[in-house]
Parts: sequence; structure tokens; C-alpha cells
Amino acid sequence: MTYDKINSEKLLEWFSKNKRELPWRKTKNPYHIWISEVMLQQTQVATVIPYYERFLAQFPTIESLANADADALMKAWEGLGYYARARHLRQAAQTIMREHHGELPKTRKELRKLKGFGAYTSASVASIAFGEDCAAVDGNVLRVFARLYAIPDDLRSPAAKSKIEQLAALNLPKGNAGTYNEALMELGATICLPKNPKCSACPLNDECAAFRQEAVSEYPFKSKKPAVPREEIAVGIVLREGKALIALRPPNGLLGNLWEFPGGKRERGERLEDCCKREVEEETGLKVRVGKRIAVVKHAYSHFKITLHAFLCDWIEGEAQPKSSQEARWVSLDELDRYAFPKANKSVIEVLRRMDKAEPTLFGD
Repeated sequence: MTYDKINSEKLLEWFSKNKRELPWRKTKNPYHIWISEVMLQQTQVATVIPYYERFLAQFPTIESLANADADALMKAWEGLGYYARARHLRQAAQTIMREHHGELPKTRKELRKLKGFGAYTSASVASIAFGEDCAAVDGNVLRVFARLYAIPDDLRSPAAKSKIEQLAALNLPKGNAGTYNEALMELGATICLPKNPKCSACPLNDECAAFRQEAVSEYPFKSKKPAVPREEIAVGIVLREGKALIALRPPNGLLGNLWEFPGGKRERGERLEDCCKREVEEETGLKVRVGKRIAVVKHAYSHFKITLHAFLCDWIEGEAQPKSSQEARWVSLDELDRYAFPKANKSVIEVLRRMDKAEPTLFGD
């Protein structure tokens, strides 16, 4: 099937008059553009702006990022989620310093070889920072083209994504790819919304097949995601001489290089208190007495959900060993702020702070 081109000039004209004033649009620094593109993955613009500004103040150059302390890096990223992004940033920066004389490669092909540079990120950075003629397709762009061309295919399928990538490339104005990619993303983020799109304000509504068919709400088509499993987690706030035990997760995998309270998954038929005691012993070698439950926190990750149960625990005997972590430390309540924790653990820390105000002896010697 052949497709007609849309009027990309109308899109670019609309963008020039309506684009939001965002800090990464005020720079041509490739490093800054790279950081913004990574932060914007899976994260809303309003959330990203303060992180972007703080991150660049702390790590102003590729070299400073490459040399970043792991704890400092994760603390700077704390709250943004999808923590592998931060680890991949540092790994890519180290490769750039080692193999590219401290400068980002200028082509999509070379960028693609760096850690964390997938098809979208490599195309967006290559086009926006270096002017390469390549289309960058994210979720917003998929939705825009699915409606413009009334594509009935399941948007979760590789075939549908491939078709839209071809359409994005077909409509790309040579020599203006960066602006074109930004304009499409802006259109998807502000006008061609997933729900209640603002079609009357769209510069391409007269070319939109879904709009002409009065069927915008039917596009894009997405098959249902499989049911997301929920896991029960029990963690122990092990107290000893006014300090609590925390452990550093392994460097790779989910929540890598973040600190947490020791604990783990409940086994079938197991009491939560017994799970907490077993997991703390397996992870640290400590013998503990499990006390009262102080918090229940529900949290969703991309492929599963958890309900985290936090218990106060008294240390009985043993020296803490990092059996399933990189390191274990005893820290005071005030010292917890120095470490980066997953969101669910942060909620537990807030409970501890409230308890400490009501009962100051909680962390007393």
C-alpha cells in the first residue's frame, strides 16, 4: 500500500508558534540534549525539568558523569524511576571518554553502539543535536501517525511500529529533521492526546484520516496487556544501638545500585512476620525479633506490582553480612537522606520520621 505525504511545513510552522519553552530547547549542547532525551523516556515533562537542571548542575560535563560516584549518581536520579537509565548514562559516558575523546558521536549509527542508546534515543540525539536526517519515533509519534493514516494494526506489534517508522521517514523534511521530530513529539504531547485529543487545534486535521472518518477515538488500536502479577514483600527495619540496617542492591537488574531495607518475597502460605525474619537472616546473617508492622506500601513497576509490608525488628545477634547485596550499613535516621532508595522504601522512611517525632526513643541508643 502506498501513502501520500502530509504537509510537514504546516507542522513546522505550527511548532514554531506553539512550542513550549523548555530548558533543553534553549541549548545546542549535545550532552544536555542527550540527558533530556533520556530523562523524558517514560517521564512527564513537568517532572523532568527540575531533575534536568539539578543533574546538569551536579554533572555539567560528560567527563564529570563518567567519573560520577555511583551513590551520588543514584541519589541525583532518585524519584525519576527506571533507574537503569542512570546506570546506562554513566556507562555510555565512560565509553565516550575512553573511545571518543570525550565527545558524543555525531551519527545515529555510532550512537546506537553506546549503552542505553536504543533506536529512539540515537535518532533523536543525532537529529536534534547534530542535524542528521533520521526520524525519531516514540509513543507520541506512533499515536500521531496511527491517526493521520488510520492505521488499524495493533500498535504493540512490530509490524505496526515498522510501518509508522517508514511513514515518519517518508514525511521527514530533509535538512530539518531535528525540528520535525520535536514538532511531532510536541503535537502528540499537547494536541494529539491519548484521550480527548484537541483535534480542532491540530495543524494537520484536514489531512488526518481518522479525523475525516470521525473515528479518532478508535485509533491507535492497542491489544490488552496481560494481567500484571502482584507480589507480597516483607522488609525488616532492623534496629541496633539507634541505627537501622540498610543494604545496597546489586549493580545490575531492577533497582540496581539503590539502597533498601533487607527483605524479600513471601512464599506460598508463609506468614509475613516469618517471611521478614527468614529474608533478613538469609540476606544479612542476623538473628532478629520481628515486631510490629509499621507500613503497608503498594507500588507498581512496569511488569509487576508489589505490596510491601515493613516491620520493626530488634537485633538479637550476629554481624551484618552482605550475602545478597553489595554492602550492608548501619545508619541513623538522619543519615538515611544521604542514600538513594526505591520509592516504596522512601514511603517507609517517611513513616519512620513520623514515628520518631512521636516517639523520640525509637532511634535512641
